[in-house]
Amino acid sequence: MSANSQKAFKRKLDGVVVSVKNEKTVVVNVARRFKHATYSKFITATKKYHAHDESGLAKMGDAVTIIESKPYSKLKKWELLKVNN
Repeated sequence: MSANSQKAFKRKLDGVVVSVKNEKTVVVNVARRFKHATYSKFITATKKYHAHDESGLAKMGDAVTIIESKPYSKLKKWELLKVNN
């Protein structure tokens, strides 16, 4: 199997980098919108994910895509796929 076919089934998330303070790690804020079951109001919920950034490409405020990966540490289970410009 090639590298592309292995990562094809893994989850991808789009978000914004909110922290680059750790070495080889970026914290990505991912927002999702859904409709409230009772009130039918649209709600934006956010969650932060720690992602592995081996080469240090991402900077604060960059829009990025992260992909599921093997666990690198207790919190880091995602890796940086690309920086969206």
